[in-house]
Amino acid sequence: MSKEQVLSNARIVLEDRIVSGSVLIRDGRIADISEGASRTGEDFEGDYLLPGLIELHTDHLEAHYSPRPGVRWLKIAAIQAHDAQVVTSGITTVFDCLRLGSDEDGGFQKGEMRSMADALAQAKEEGRLRADHLIHLRCEVSTSDVLEHYEDFQDDPQVRLVSLMDHAPGQRQFQTMDQYTLYYKTKRGLSDEAFAEFVERQQALSARYAAPHRTALARACTERGITIASHDDATVAHVEESIGHGIRLAEFPTSFEAAEASHRAGLSVLMGAPNIVRGKSHSGNIAARDLAERGVLDVLSSDYVPFSLIHAPFILADEVEAIDLPQAIAMVTATPARTVGLDDRGRIAVGLRADIARVHRHEGIPVVRSVWREGRRVA
Repeated sequence: MSKEQVLSNARIVLEDRIVSGSVLIRDGRIADISEGASRTGEDFEGDYLLPGLIELHTDHLEAHYSPRPGVRWLKIAAIQAHDAQVVTSGITTVFDCLRLGSDEDGGFQKGEMRSMADALAQAKEEGRLRADHLIHLRCEVSTSDVLEHYEDFQDDPQVRLVSLMDHAPGQRQFQTMDQYTLYYKTKRGLSDEAFAEFVERQQALSARYAAPHRTALARACTERGITIASHDDATVAHVEESIGHGIRLAEFPTSFEAAEASHRAGLSVLMGAPNIVRGKSHSGNIAARDLAERGVLDVLSSDYVPFSLIHAPFILADEVEAIDLPQAIAMVTATPARTVGLDDRGRIAVGLRADIARVHRHEGIPVVRSVWREGRRVA
């Protein structure tokens, strides 16, 4: 016997417009969308009915697992705490970032992230999770052991996204030494001499490993059909290199030039939702809102603040004239879904998964009132 439920009196956010009406859910899928009043079903009282948000890049699990330097929390407990926070932010699909490649800035030892992935699989199997969790491998290509770490995941079907990163000074995120000095020298409390030696080591590692590791990882992902992301592209040359590697997602470009070149080439340009909420980048790079105003912002990620993913689209719709709410919501639903090949979710449309968030917003910060994943209420 099929299971049905009706969500009524809602402002339904479709990809291209907002309609008032109701949604019929049958067996975990959207079965019908009706405009106009309905006397049956759960009354949304005029709240927004949104697709469940899709988070492609969050370091939040890492913060729960390693909440202090040198501290490792119980993996299942860390996963559950992370899961609870993302779901109550309206996120129904989350790509958990696992960092590969160990360096002086910390990182994790070989096998540690494999163990985390095993814990995620166990948590799913035991029915502990409310969101749908997939894996995003953040590969530091300038480390000596990143390929060795990747071997732990070469047969894991949970891996659906891989990003290629190089955080060496003078590269990508840190094009100038000013921000790098602030981020590393001050944070680590290094003397001038120790910092100079640190910079020299990082630059040497990048020169030796970045290019061959980037090529090897891109080839491996292409063979497996895994979506590849660039990270912190700064120049047109970086973008051209990314295109050559078959990259589909441009994460956090650090210049207007790179963002515009990526967008023109058909890559989805991703920026941080915290950047929208704060009005600026935490690392001193370009503001996401400026990209939105130029029409070259495609995807938002919560990065380090899960709730920012529901907050930022409303800010964009309020403050950027060329962006309405359906367009802004698409940046956290339909577009990320398409970018990584998830064609069964990300929109309110007949036949798709009933991943849905009920959001109240009169003015100011939105409130996530309820969340459903595949028709089951999870928050």
